[in-house]
Amino acid sequence: MAAVPMPAADKPSASWPGPARVRRARLYSGLVLFVFVATHLLNHALGLISLQAMEAGRWLFIAVWRNPVGSTLLFGALLLHLSLALWSIYLRRHLRMPIWQAMQLVLGLLIPTVLVHHAVFTRAAWSVYGYQDSYTMVVLLFWQLRPDLGLWQSALVLVAWAHGCIGIHYWLRLRPWYRLVAMELYTVAIMLPVMALLGFAQAGRYVSVLAQDPQWLRDLLADAQAPDAAGLATLTAWRDGIWMALAALLLLTLLARALRQWRESARSVRIHYPNAQVVTVPRGFTVLEASHQAGIAHASVCGGRGRCSTCRVRVHAPDGSLPAASEAETRVLARVGAGPHVRLACQLRPTHDLRVTPLIPPSVPPAMSWSQGHLMAGEERELCVLFADLRGFTRLSEHRLPYDVVFLLNRYFEAVGDAIDGAGGVTNQFTGDGVMALFGLEVGIEHGARQALLAAQAMQAAMERLSADLHEELAVPLRLGIGIHSGPTVVGHMGRGVATYLTAVGDTVNTASRLQDQTKEHACELVMSARVARQARVDVSGLRHAAITVRNRAESIDIVIVSEVRELALPVSGA
Repeated sequence: MAAVPMPAADKPSASWPGPARVRRARLYSGLVLFVFVATHLLNHALGLISLQAMEAGRWLFIAVWRNPVGSTLLFGALLLHLSLALWSIYLRRHLRMPIWQAMQLVLGLLIPTVLVHHAVFTRAAWSVYGYQDSYTMVVLLFWQLRPDLGLWQSALVLVAWAHGCIGIHYWLRLRPWYRLVAMELYTVAIMLPVMALLGFAQAGRYVSVLAQDPQWLRDLLADAQAPDAAGLATLTAWRDGIWMALAALLLLTLLARALRQWRESARSVRIHYPNAQVVTVPRGFTVLEASHQAGIAHASVCGGRGRCSTCRVRVHAPDGSLPAASEAETRVLARVGAGPHVRLACQLRPTHDLRVTPLIPPSVPPAMSWSQGHLMAGEERELCVLFADLRGFTRLSEHRLPYDVVFLLNRYFEAVGDAIDGAGGVTNQFTGDGVMALFGLEVGIEHGARQALLAAQAMQAAMERLSADLHEELAVPLRLGIGIHSGPTVVGHMGRGVATYLTAVGDTVNTASRLQDQTKEHACELVMSARVARQARVDVSGLRHAAITVRNRAESIDIVIVSEVRELALPVSGA
C-alpha cells in the first residue's frame, strides 16, 4: 500500500503543483494503511497460541485503531490514498507500464473492496447496532457459518498485503542499506500472512468444536448483539452503495482521462527525427515519451527522471518556441557542458513542431530503461578503492609455459579474491596481474575504509601462504604492492553484453592506482591516503608520511607509507 513514485513518463506537467508533495502524501497514507493491515495479520497470527490470545490482542488492536485519533488517521489515509491513486490514473499519458507497476495498480484498486466490507460489517455495525465483533464471533462466522466469506476476505487481505509489500520494496530499493536487510524483510513479508492464515485456521478448528454445544452458541450470539435481518440488509445496502460509488469514481476517472486525451489530440505537435521519422503526439508529451510512443530507440539509462544526460537531444526549432528549461534540467546540462541548443528529451515538452537529433546512441533499449536499477544506471557514491599489483610478474612468467602462467595467475586471483570477499569488498577488475576492488558500497565509507585495510592484510597473508605452497616453483616469494584511496566515484554496471560488470570511475579511482605505483618508489607493501587512515580510525603516528603530487591531479595528497601491512593495528569494529 505504500506509494511508489510515478515513472517520469507519467509525471504531470510543470503546471501540476508540488508533485514531490503528492508522492509523499501517497507514501505516508500508504504506510498508515500498511501498518493497519500488518497489525491485523499479527492479531490473526496469535491464533497459533490460542483463541484467548487473539481476543487479548484484539483489545490492543481496537485501542489503537478504534479511537477518534486512530479512526481519523485510518480513514483519512484511506480516502487520501484512494484519491491520489485515481488522480495518478487520470494523469497517466499511456497505460503501458512494467509488470510490477501493473500489479501494484490492479491490487490497489481491489483493496477498497476489502476495507469497505470490513468497515461496514464491523465498525459501522458496532457504531449503529452495538455489534460486539469479537474474534470468537468473527471466526465462527468465517469458518463455520459462511466459509465462502472467509475465503473471500482472506484472499483480499492478502491482496492488500501484497500491494503494500510491492510498494515498500520499490520505495526502499534504492537505499544503500536495503540490500543488507532485504532477505530478512522478504522472509517477514512471506511468513506474516502465512502465520496469520494458520492462526485463523487453528482458531477456526477450536471454535468448530465449541460450536457443537448449542448453549455455548446461543450465549455467543446473545453476547455479540448481532444485527437482525433488517439490520444486515441495511448494512449490505450501505456496502453495495459504497462499492457502486467507488466503481463510478473509477469510471469517471477513466472517462475524464479519455476526454483529456481527446482534447489534447486536437492540439498535437509533430516531432521530426533523423531518417525522416515523424511522430505526432499531444502537447504535454515529452520528447522521450514521443520516442517511446513511436517505438524509437532512445537512450535513457535513468528511466527519464532527469538524473542523467543520456537522453539529450539537439533541438532545431524556431527561436522562442521552446519552453524554458527547469532548474534541474539546466543543472544537468551545465554539468556535461551542453551547447545552447541541447535539451534533455525527458524534460522537454514541446508546444510547437520541432526537429530533434538524439546525441547519445541508444545502447539501452527503451523497454529496459524503465526497469534499470540505480547501479545499472550509475550513481555517485563515496567509496574506498583498492589497487594491487603483483611485483616482478614479468620476470616470473617469461621462462614459463603459457599453461603454467595461467595456472599461477588463477591461483593468485583466487587467493586475493577470497581475501577481498572475506573483508566485505567487491572484486571488479582483474587486469593482467593487477586487481581493483571497491569497499563501502553498502556499509558506508568509514566501515569501507576499515574493510579495505583488512583486505590488504588478508591479501598479503594469502601471498605468504601461496608462496609457501609454490616455493619449489618460485625463485623469490610473491609480493604485492597495494594502493588505497577514498572519495567520490561514479559506480555502476558498465561494459557490453556478457562483459558488463560493476565498476567505478573518477579521480578517486585514478588516484588509488597512482598510490599503488608509489609502493615501488617507496619499497613498501602499502601506500594509502591519509584520508583513508582517518576514516578507518587507524593510528599511523609511527609510520612514514609524505605529500606527493600524482599525475592528472593538481593538488598534492597526503599519504601514509606502510612497509609491512601487518604493522597496522586495526580497530576490532572493522572486522
